[in-house]
Amino acid sequence: MQVTTNPHLVIPVSWHIIPAMYISHITLKNWRNFTSVDVDLGQRVFIAGPNASGKSNLLDAIGFVRDIAKPGGGLQKAVEERGGLTKLRCLAARRYPNVELELKISELGTATQWSYKIGMRQESRGRRLPLLTYERVTRDGKDVINRPDSSDKSDPLLLSQTFLEQISTNAKFRPLADFFENISYLHLVPQLVRHPEAFPGPSLPGDPYGKSFLERVAKTPDRTKRARLSQIEKVLRVAVPQLEELSLVKDESSGTPHLEAKYKHWRLKGAHQREDQFSDGTLRLLALFWSLLEGDSVLLLEEPELSLNPSIVKKLPALMSKLQKLRKRQIILSTHSPDLLSDASIGGEEVLLLTPSGEGTSVETASSDRAIRDLLEGGMTIADAVLPRTAPSDINQLDMFP
Repeated sequence: MQVTTNPHLVIPVSWHIIPAMYISHITLKNWRNFTSVDVDLGQRVFIAGPNASGKSNLLDAIGFVRDIAKPGGGLQKAVEERGGLTKLRCLAARRYPNVELELKISELGTATQWSYKIGMRQESRGRRLPLLTYERVTRDGKDVINRPDSSDKSDPLLLSQTFLEQISTNAKFRPLADFFENISYLHLVPQLVRHPEAFPGPSLPGDPYGKSFLERVAKTPDRTKRARLSQIEKVLRVAVPQLEELSLVKDESSGTPHLEAKYKHWRLKGAHQREDQFSDGTLRLLALFWSLLEGDSVLLLEEPELSLNPSIVKKLPALMSKLQKLRKRQIILSTHSPDLLSDASIGGEEVLLLTPSGEGTSVETASSDRAIRDLLEGGMTIADAVLPRTAPSDINQLDMFP
């Protein structure tokens, strides 16, 4: 994908500021790679670490709560989709059987803080269902629910479902349930967008890889859809040479939606291309900006730098911050990119550094490490101070292959 290096690569936005929530702290125990996680989160979070250290698994801990809260979801389905509780439980957990997760949620502009906390274990016999050992919701430190309660003790099977997933039981903390339900995740696979018919069967829950991305765009109310595509078009005109217009069209016979762009080429009136002719970078950039504009809850991004020219990648943190000032949306992303992390505005408190060991992966903010903090205070970027920590210790041995 070719790009220009225009220094004025910006997204003009015009949405109103609205109240928002964000995840201010995450605590995990025995979750996949992690025996223990206990870290603060800001409105912008960059997750860095070696391959297979658990970056995706850390994002998925947040996605897990979303999958419990969303319509058609629930605890049993969320665990099943991840291969069962034995697959969720950290291999380094040894004798401690429970998997535990807590998210603290802050409301911007107020002092209100929520907490949602669950513990899970596997039923010892019978169907081996995952059961809650506890479920607790607090608001400003006061219990809203605290399970197991008397009903759970008289009927333990009730602990196979959370109150979070049930409309009849989450009324007292409905804002929290709605917030979790609207968390979104993006790791777009361009081939799925270009040729969805080649991958039959239903999309994965939440459509994380974009198979139904065009349908999602098409179902957006017309006024909102036109506004978003107009904003994205202005960015793509800068990032993608020759692109002039972007629109959504439908096949007259089948009604199938398509993205269509007009390019300035040798033809006098330009040439039109549809998404099956777009580059991987164009599709990924388009989907990224659509997702940034689409909602107000947490957005989870998996390596957004993939397929993009370095000059665009360097601009992503600033573009995200520009949107966040108006939409107040939390963005949590994983990355390996030195270009993305070279942005001087990224602070050490915004970066989570993952370090694997035989006892599971540890997670700490980059600014909590004295050596990294000294490097940052000395003028280094996050890329220079942190990424060397994520390289394999025996990387030079690759020179001997084969």
